[in-house]
Amino acid sequence: MVRIIAANLSSGNLQSWNPGHGKRILQGLKPDVVLIQEWNVGNETDVDRRAFVDSLGPDYCFTIQSPANIPNGVISRFPIVDAGEWVDNQLTDRSFSWAQIDVPGPVDLWAVSVHLHTGGKRPAQATALVNYVNQNVPAGAYLVIGGDFNTSTRTEPAMTTLSQVVRTAGPYPVDQSNNQDTNANRNSPYDWVAVDEDLHAHQVPVVIGASQFDAGLVFDSRVYQPLSDVSPVLVGDSAATGMQHMAVVKDFLLP
Repeated sequence: MVRIIAANLSSGNLQSWNPGHGKRILQGLKPDVVLIQEWNVGNETDVDRRAFVDSLGPDYCFTIQSPANIPNGVISRFPIVDAGEWVDNQLTDRSFSWAQIDVPGPVDLWAVSVHLHTGGKRPAQATALVNYVNQNVPAGAYLVIGGDFNTSTRTEPAMTTLSQVVRTAGPYPVDQSNNQDTNANRNSPYDWVAVDEDLHAHQVPVVIGASQFDAGLVFDSRVYQPLSDVSPVLVGDSAATGMQHMAVVKDFLLP
């Protein structure tokens, strides 16, 4: 089983993971691969990031883009065999962080962590991502592009463009109240775990405790019950001051 989570879960007033709300959510959801945004933690050193990753488990590894204001990264329980970043020419404070991951089975996973623009630059970013994928990701590899897309609808032009390389059609992940929106106010579908057809063929329901989410889970600590399923999450974590978005979870059973 491979659990992939999109996680723009920084909180507080500094777009930081230091307050701990997002870290508890990840610990409770037990990811195998995390597409993480705004990964400011500690003093922004690899030692601090290693300590953060160790809080998930000592067998996890990670990659992060070169220093940036709100960096993207990838955390993996499976070996990262190659990694880097693709330049986002639309923004100066982040790039597209990618990792080639040796997931179980004969096919590697290419995981791309992105944080798209809040305004009108998303179509150009989507075009760039499609070009990067076509130029760099081998045919037949698994692909996931995930993170904070800042999309106000599921069908905006950027998603139409990305549909060339990943699935953007529903059904979509939901919470226990059947709400698929992922921003802090729960009224926009900002966050995605978008996979190619090869990986989608192996998607299975997310099962946590007695709960099952056939298309994936949007995790909101204010909604999910019982929280004992996802210890050490606290009920107020998703409502913390400055909490960005909700985690999005999809599971895959690879051959």
